[in-house]
Amino acid sequence: MSHCGQNILEVLNCGIRGFCGAGYIRIRAQHTGTKMEKEQLRRKIGDLKNNLEKVIRGKGKVIDLLIAALAAGGNVLMEDVPGVGKTTLAKALAASIDGVFNRIQFTPDLLPADILGSSIYNQREANFYFRRGPVFTNILLADEINRASPRTQSALLEAMSEHQVSIDGQAHALPLPFMVIATENPIEYQGTYPLPEAQLDRFAMQLSLGYPEEADELGILFDRKEHDPASDISPVLNCMDIIQIHEQVKKIGIEKSVAEYMLRLIRATRSDSRVMLGASPRALLILSRCCQANAFIEGRDFVLPDDVKYLAKAVLPHRIVIDNKTKYSGVTPLAVITEIIETTKVPV
Repeated sequence: MSHCGQNILEVLNCGIRGFCGAGYIRIRAQHTGTKMEKEQLRRKIGDLKNNLEKVIRGKGKVIDLLIAALAAGGNVLMEDVPGVGKTTLAKALAASIDGVFNRIQFTPDLLPADILGSSIYNQREANFYFRRGPVFTNILLADEINRASPRTQSALLEAMSEHQVSIDGQAHALPLPFMVIATENPIEYQGTYPLPEAQLDRFAMQLSLGYPEEADELGILFDRKEHDPASDISPVLNCMDIIQIHEQVKKIGIEKSVAEYMLRLIRATRSDSRVMLGASPRALLILSRCCQANAFIEGRDFVLPDDVKYLAKAVLPHRIVIDNKTKYSGVTPLAVITEIIETTKVPV
């Protein structure tokens, strides 16, 4: 990726390829957008949240984080026990966007070509043509991603970080917007393959829904007594809206003191004696972009330290590896990140 400017926290797009329904388009950001346009985008984001809350009860914080990841152009890993609504939430998000949605059920026999596509020989024309796989979509649901082999899991690495796939030495651009929502079950280990750190680092956030509260669970029961609320969802955003949101998010300001605060958090993960592998420079970039997204959603033109503290708990824990002594003493990566946040000086 080429960078326009020297600031590590400023990643400017010099032109993006997009895909909305029928075909590819070329888009170039020419202006920052009027106040009315920004407010219209924020209203649509509010409509998106309302859609998701109709399907998933009592999980407003998780929904807010998922929407922030979408606005930041990031991918999301949802790790939780079976039956709490991981796949339902991902499908509801896809149904709320007027774009292309594909779902892949990951299994041990799934091959990279089943995801990316492959070259097919055309006997009539005596040549090969590329048949696109399900990765050529706007929203990709990678269900139970840890059930596929490491070879198959790695097929998504290039797609998630560079928005392209390479087949037979030729790069194929993916449609924009492009987002991977992957799910995995942390309880069952038989027949699964843990995601490597290189792939975990490409997920902007790792989210967990958890069990609903008693009142919410009762509401879920009655909501689905006669029909599924997800069937009532209609699109509130299109591909162009999301691309415009991405452009607006990039223009949210980050003061030097806030940027240095983010950097202190990242570097603290590398110097902590309990951490074997700290957060990478990619983590810094993704944290900054997610903070910009949160600021935009909340109607601000600048990032606050509170954005950093809020997003760091979703962006950083899955990127660090703690030592066995810490792990078996009951301390989680989230607890380590929370302690780092609490002990790192906040700019005033």
